[in-house]
Amino acid sequence: MSILVPTAPHADTLHRDALTVLQPGFVGTAPPDWLRRHLAAGLGSVALFARNVTDPGQLAALTAALREENPDVLVAIDEEGGDVTRLEAGSGSSWPGNLALGAVDDPALTRDVARELGRALAACGVNYNWAPSADVNSNPGNPVIGVRSFGADPGLCARHTAAWVEGLQSAGVAACAKHFPGHGDTAVDSHHGLPVVDVDVDRLHSRDLLPFKAAIRAGAKAVMTAHIVVPALDTDHPATLSRAVLHDLLRAAPEDGGLGYDGLIVTDGIEMGAIADTYGTAEGTVLALAAGADAICVGGGLADEETVLHLRDAVVAAVRAGRIPEQRLAEAADRVRRLGAWARARAAAAVPVEPDLAVGLRAARRALRVVRAPGRSWTPVTERPYVASFSPAANIAVGDATPWGVAGMLAARLPGTRTRGIGPADAAPDRRAALVGEVLAEAQDRRIVLVVRDVHRHAWMAAAVEDLLAARPDAAVVEMGVPQAPPVGALHVATHGAARVCGLAAVEVLTGQPPALG
Repeated sequence: MSILVPTAPHADTLHRDALTVLQPGFVGTAPPDWLRRHLAAGLGSVALFARNVTDPGQLAALTAALREENPDVLVAIDEEGGDVTRLEAGSGSSWPGNLALGAVDDPALTRDVARELGRALAACGVNYNWAPSADVNSNPGNPVIGVRSFGADPGLCARHTAAWVEGLQSAGVAACAKHFPGHGDTAVDSHHGLPVVDVDVDRLHSRDLLPFKAAIRAGAKAVMTAHIVVPALDTDHPATLSRAVLHDLLRAAPEDGGLGYDGLIVTDGIEMGAIADTYGTAEGTVLALAAGADAICVGGGLADEETVLHLRDAVVAAVRAGRIPEQRLAEAADRVRRLGAWARARAAAAVPVEPDLAVGLRAARRALRVVRAPGRSWTPVTERPYVASFSPAANIAVGDATPWGVAGMLAARLPGTRTRGIGPADAAPDRRAALVGEVLAEAQDRRIVLVVRDVHRHAWMAAAVEDLLAARPDAAVVEMGVPQAPPVGALHVATHGAARVCGLAAVEVLTGQPPALG
């Protein structure tokens, strides 16, 4: 290791390595001075969120400014496409998410979508994407994965995870398969609590681990840990903090019962409730590194210099106290730097290619599942309709800033369209009869379109839709979540996700003509 001459109090090797393994966020659309200083002092990664992005030109300028301080910096973003988008948080994504791609089940299409998304990221200087979700959504009631998964079939999830990784990395952007060892069989959102996946090891290998094995074979540059407890592997620690999960399972050689993974292991957000409320962010960071994680994701909620210094100093203190071997920290920092060097080399060798946005809409069209009620005719909506959108509380991964649905698109095509948003309180049992009456009075003789999201998970939504269809059986239903419930309505359109292109594809079916793409 080369000798570094300290230029600041935290510029020695130990402090530099402790900075290198952090992946913090910040507030603003340009890097603050504190972030520039820490990049120059060794910070290896920066995490971007929707708050940091206004348009491609601004994002490209931001990432260029980051590289002025550290040319090998990993610029990370949580851009899954579909419901989870940071590039297009204000408008909705140009690419369908995983469930839509799984519904089509064409790995070549999945590879194409991921490649084009990767080209869009690369054009803005983003070289590291916390995607894809490799989780098998085996629990239909899962509150945080859902449409972010390719589906409930392990084999399908495996082949599409591999294709997504290959497509993204062909554009020079590092892929990060998440959430190891699988967040699909949970009923708790780890942003808020600590989920438990109580399955045996054989079930884990035959179901949840298959997509991660496929991601590793496809050359995934990173794997993100899950804040979940799997008692069959470790009864005491969540996966993010478990040596049995990160070292004995993920890192160990196949002949020793592991997956033989040698790439970067990064934690899910260390400030998430599952870790922060149980261990604290500093202790969680120390335990994760000691267990085998190489990088600590932080900054979705904590995004300031104080957080970076707090975690850096906690790591340094843990090394000095013997809780983290110095070689373990050096190894983790080296993996971060190696991935940064890979990304820099790929960017230098790349010939810029404009992303083909049409690929996303074509994929969204293919993902539609349209069911017409038997014995009931359906004619396209050609005059101003009435659109009622049922909005459950968004999970933190998706956020509540990104528009979804078809109301705005129909209103743009058919001026005079009436729209109404309906939440849980609006459709509470003691309000439901009044709500139905109000909707019918507002709609009058207009065509009615009911837009839902995961109706199978929300009793209030299912009951309101049932009552409305009893009164207006000619209404159409657009399901933009997981289509687990039986199709209802005169026309039922399942989009398998709420990306903007999924809404556009649904509007094509509802109106019988393609919408304007501008």
